[in-house]
Amino acid sequence: MEVTKKSDKEAKNSAWGEPLIELKGISKSFGSSVILNKVDLTIYRGESLAIIGPSGTGKSTILRIIAGLLAPDEGEVYVAGKLRKGLIEDAEDPIGIGMVFQQAALFDSLTVEENVGFLLYQHSKLSRSRIREMVNEKLQMVGLSGVGDRYPAQLSGGMRKRVSFARAIMSNPDNPRDTPEVLLYDEPTAGLDPIASTVIEDLVRDLQRAQGGCSTYVMVTHQDSTIRRTADFVMFLYQGKVQWEGAVSDVDTTDNPLVRQFFSASIDGPIHVVG
Repeated sequence: MEVTKKSDKEAKNSAWGEPLIELKGISKSFGSSVILNKVDLTIYRGESLAIIGPSGTGKSTILRIIAGLLAPDEGEVYVAGKLRKGLIEDAEDPIGIGMVFQQAALFDSLTVEENVGFLLYQHSKLSRSRIREMVNEKLQMVGLSGVGDRYPAQLSGGMRKRVSFARAIMSNPDNPRDTPEVLLYDEPTAGLDPIASTVIEDLVRDLQRAQGGCSTYVMVTHQDSTIRRTADFVMFLYQGKVQWEGAVSDVDTTDNPLVRQFFSASIDGPIHVVG
């Protein structure tokens, strides 16, 4: 019998409280390709969720819909109980949602300090010295003290990822809604060697527990170690639908053939292998 994350949470309703994010009946197509087909997703405060599945199944699309960077064709998005209308640029969400992109997405022409403090330089009245102080605090949290004057091209791939983490958790005292309560990670360990991946995985968990970090996150990843070391719950997407949900501890015991094929890396099974 399939064990679902939803039923597990319903049994612990008093502990989880009200959802921070709810996606209800979300559908999204690009041309004739149906990427998401009536997907439901609930994210609670303090949750660490990994969205997994084969490439091209809509995992990153879900992150962009949660972030308000992409509008669904059908369905509703609720943020802290409030229905979102349009994109994030159309109206502020009641809570901050930060996103860490797969390629770090740093500005090459700006220093590390200017990248991490970009939000504050653009949208706050804080002095430059105060912004620099706040930037240094975040860089210290991600283990990068003393690199504020460097440019992205002078950093390794793992260091650039950590700079993007520092930028994502930056708070804005002039607008508390800019302070992220939910972080979205898009393939944070993609392209990294096993040791660098472990550093990033540890950092994700450290930021979840740290004061000034972010206790709630959703992560898209294909990497087995990242799933097991950073997530408490897993949602498996395939052919536009949620095919399985459960605790990370359940992935080795579920009889769901899609999950078993995915984690065994077998080419034989219900997941269609392209090429």
